[in-house]
Amino acid sequence: YRYCEICRRIQNKKGLIGMKTGKNYKFWFATGSQDLYGDECLRNVAEHSKKIVDGLNQSGLLPYEVVWKPTLITNAVIRKTFNEANADEECAGVITWMHTFSPAKSWILGLQEYRKPLMHFHTQFNEEIPYDTIDMDFMNENQSAHGDREYGHIVSRMGIERKIVVGHWQNPEVIKQIAQWMVTAVGIMESSHIRVCRFGDNMNNVAVTEGDKVEAQIQFGWEIDHYNVNDLVEYVNAVSAGDVSALTDEYYSKYQILLEGRDEAEFRRHVEVQAAIEIGMEKFLEERDYHAIVTHFGMLGGLKQLPGLAIQRLMEKGYGFGGEGDWKTAAMVRLMKIMASNVKDAKGTSFMEDYTYNFVAGKEGILQAHMLEVCPTVADGPISIKVCPLSMGNREDPARLVFTSKTGPAVATSLIDLGNRFRLIINAVECKKVEKPMPKLPVATAFWTPEPSLAVGAEAWILAGGAHHTAFSYDLTVDQMVDWADAMGIEAVVIDKNTNIRSLKNELRWNAIAYR
Repeated sequence: YRYCEICRRIQNKKGLIGMKTGKNYKFWFATGSQDLYGDECLRNVAEHSKKIVDGLNQSGLLPYEVVWKPTLITNAVIRKTFNEANADEECAGVITWMHTFSPAKSWILGLQEYRKPLMHFHTQFNEEIPYDTIDMDFMNENQSAHGDREYGHIVSRMGIERKIVVGHWQNPEVIKQIAQWMVTAVGIMESSHIRVCRFGDNMNNVAVTEGDKVEAQIQFGWEIDHYNVNDLVEYVNAVSAGDVSALTDEYYSKYQILLEGRDEAEFRRHVEVQAAIEIGMEKFLEERDYHAIVTHFGMLGGLKQLPGLAIQRLMEKGYGFGGEGDWKTAAMVRLMKIMASNVKDAKGTSFMEDYTYNFVAGKEGILQAHMLEVCPTVADGPISIKVCPLSMGNREDPARLVFTSKTGPAVATSLIDLGNRFRLIINAVECKKVEKPMPKLPVATAFWTPEPSLAVGAEAWILAGGAHHTAFSYDLTVDQMVDWADAMGIEAVVIDKNTNIRSLKNELRWNAIAYR
């Protein structure tokens, strides 16, 4: 394979470049009613429902299209519609709304058999009560406040997880809530397609990167496989010199080259090693349909360098990554990249690691980095290539991309295995610029202050058992990650501006009972 041919095939077949999922996801809009009030009422229900769908699609605020479905009024039609949604690969979820009163027992079989994300949109066609003209005909036809409670009761009684959005369908803030749920719903759908390729195993004696891979496949649908790193080496060694040279030329045209006193020819040879790893690894993953990568600096086999620049480039193309055998974080990075794939003006998603603190009053924060592997989607400003020694791995100096990250609000997540359950820890953070340059630090970095403060945020993270690795994104919210955890049936612990240590301790105690 030529390098460009690999890219073309992946883009067309897998949709990884530009972070497409390969599916043109849509969301169905299902309106509930019944025939008690006659055909004219049902015609109005259908007309109102279509106008709502058109309004949502024309708002410009939704990342995916909403598809109108005929009004649901019988057990058979409801059941048929939900099963058709199950079978449609492009349907990522169903938005339900009760325009009038819809007897909830009619929904039981359909809801029992439905297997995709569900939203209950508690809205109504009219924004304001028509005080001068309202009569009983209007009341009978426009009774979402009535019908949605009947429907909501049965969904709660059946214990079905769903998202509830309340408000008028023309309100931009309400539409934005739907948009955020759509992002989460796609993450729920895509979770079961994530396949993680592990080159080597977990770092010896490290606890937090371990976990139950069987339970992860049951809970999330993830496939976590293992290969000897020398299986990859065969692909890397097979890359032609011409392809290596072409990709290296691309690096040199795209990034700043920081020789820092190294011989220019010797520097390029180090960069070419990473180019061969990128091409060989990409082919290996593409042929086996993997979406996330795990490496370990202690298991490099015949590789000349620890994959650095190569991993950063693959993350930029949409692959998840976890270091030192951390398959949970690798899968979460991939998942969060998918969720953010249709976010307008996205700022980036990456693997991160907590390194060191700044405890200066008023300037508190955590310096984030890794040995090499931070995704360039989060970069702010120029991106450079450096070749520097690495004390771990016992290989030659690896090339890596070096940059500083963007500022602004973001989320850092840690998925941990507590033995009897998974817990997703979600921390709202504020990314900032470091006070001074760090010219001797040859890695990409971010700097953030966790909410509500460094002291409380760090204590809460440790109490909850959070890892030192995180899946990090500027483009997702705390609520979206909570919704994903809820849909997966796992515990979610939020650390944000409302966090109080005393309350958090009680929450963790209660959760230990609830998720036993």
